[in-house]
Amino acid sequence: MTDDGIKHYVLDTNILLHEPLAFLNFDEHNVIIPMVVLEELDNIKDRQKDVSRDARVAIRALEEALHDATPEQITEGVPLTRVSGEHQAVGHLSIFPDFQLRQQEAVISLNENDHRIIQSALEVQRHKAPEQVILVTKDINMRLKAKGAGVKQVEDYRTDQLIDDIKLLTKGFYQFPGNFWEQVKDVESEQDGRETYHYVPLDIFTTPFPNEYLLDETDSFAARVESYDSKRVKIQDIGRERLMSQRAWGVSPKNIYQAMGMKALLDPTLDLVILTGPAGCGKTLLALASALEQVVEQGLYEKIIVTRSTPEIGESIGFLPGTEEEKMAPWLAAITDSLEVLHKNDENMESSLNYIMNKANIQFKSINFMRGRSIQNAIVLLDETQNLTASQLKTIITRCGAGTKIVCSGNLAQIDSYYLTALTSGLTYIVERFKNYHGGATVNLNGVVRSPLAQYAEENL
Repeated sequence: MTDDGIKHYVLDTNILLHEPLAFLNFDEHNVIIPMVVLEELDNIKDRQKDVSRDARVAIRALEEALHDATPEQITEGVPLTRVSGEHQAVGHLSIFPDFQLRQQEAVISLNENDHRIIQSALEVQRHKAPEQVILVTKDINMRLKAKGAGVKQVEDYRTDQLIDDIKLLTKGFYQFPGNFWEQVKDVESEQDGRETYHYVPLDIFTTPFPNEYLLDETDSFAARVESYDSKRVKIQDIGRERLMSQRAWGVSPKNIYQAMGMKALLDPTLDLVILTGPAGCGKTLLALASALEQVVEQGLYEKIIVTRSTPEIGESIGFLPGTEEEKMAPWLAAITDSLEVLHKNDENMESSLNYIMNKANIQFKSINFMRGRSIQNAIVLLDETQNLTASQLKTIITRCGAGTKIVCSGNLAQIDSYYLTALTSGLTYIVERFKNYHGGATVNLNGVVRSPLAQYAEENL
């Protein structure tokens, strides 16, 4: 390693698809992009998939960084300071001509693009020794192959990782040991209509967040953080009995966690609610019941838009026959299952479902067609968000216009993406990014209520 500590990062294609401007996030270090990465971006940019846009953005950004540079300069490295915009990159960007390696005896086959990228990293590692050369990829299997082939340093791309341990992820509530009021030495209370608020010292909290729920080990106390300053925290006194007595479309909470989730879902002042938790904890059923209550009974919104990621990380649904809603039907079975549960006791369930679908104006949409839209006066139910990246979630959330509420739900133990982990999932990202947002709330629905079998499976499998 050199005295100045400059490192050389070789980027895989999936890094630029995950974040098109990723090459600007390596500060003073140098970024190397193998030629095969450009070939892959070129092949992807014209596909009819959401990822094609990211490929085009990456290509345009690379062109801006390398325009007017000579072939020799591109191979040696072009200063990233020439790229406009807000970034801290002061290193160099170069393209590695990996096609030259085809003429050499390689220890691994060059038939696959992954192997060409690995071979490029090995060649840069040999050429730059003893300086640090790091291959960056989100593909877990490729990281294993690269290490096996002799690449000394292989890393995941972690600029979108906000926490180091999933256990540190905000749950949306905090449970005090013992009795809460026994820990409060100084309190000031006020009445605002039917609501009671208390001002308590900040030092009894670890780190309060807006709309964070508060519990203790008694059977009566429950509150919500309204606001706070450098000395005091203003909390709304809710009470467990009041929380547990809520109803939405005939559904009542089965535990205190569902009660906190329903409180957030029915709160008209919140335009973002994030529900996390294991399979069977009631995320989808609570979200749908609350949405029907607010659209049909209360008239607060005009429609319900239901969308979710597909196992292809939100890519094509074109192979399925029918309209967009018919194509999405297999992926949205959880919603239709929940609708059936809500109306299973009706005299004619099928007629009830058709009536509610029309009355609540329930629309099934693919996330591929959310880009460019502006959604007004609607509740958006976004299911299975653990399979979305931060940029995909940003695309959807930024579509929400005036009078729109979005409910994001997901289970970080059920990630289907090749490139995401619980730490880098978009669900984890927005939970951390929005924990200080006064118009949003997060609730971890801790506890399986689907069935004893589902609970046992969640705890033991």
